[in-house]
Amino acid sequence: MFGAFSPVTGDVCMLDLPYCNSMTFQKFLDIFTLQKPAELKIMFLDNGTFHKAKGLKIPENIVLMFLPPYSPELNPAEKVWWVLKREINLQVFKSMNELRDFLHPIIIKFVAENNIIKLTSHTVYNSIFRTFLDL
Repeated sequence: MFGAFSPVTGDVCMLDLPYCNSMTFQKFLDIFTLQKPAELKIMFLDNGTFHKAKGLKIPENIVLMFLPPYSPELNPAEKVWWVLKREINLQVFKSMNELRDFLHPIIIKFVAENNIIKLTSHTVYNSIFRTFLDL
């Protein structure tokens, strides 16, 4: 599952894909760029090899910012993943479709309750985002 979460607006872009590689990351970027295309999107990422693949075509409205190695606590999106992982902890799913069916209503409710801003907002991130928004 790929996702981008705005600590400023609460916007969400999530995409469920079968693999986590440069091809599927490119597909996510291609879809994410179309969500509010006039908006500059700053993505904090870990140093996964597929995030830095040479063949990636980064859309003009997306800026990739790489975090220091072994520092997931600096990525606001990790807090969202933590909540979702907590929901499936100790659950057994017979298929990926069953997992998707289980997670879908949880994600919808989570987003509808405006939990994205509450969970991902941090004064450091907000100042970075606001600096880019003011440019």
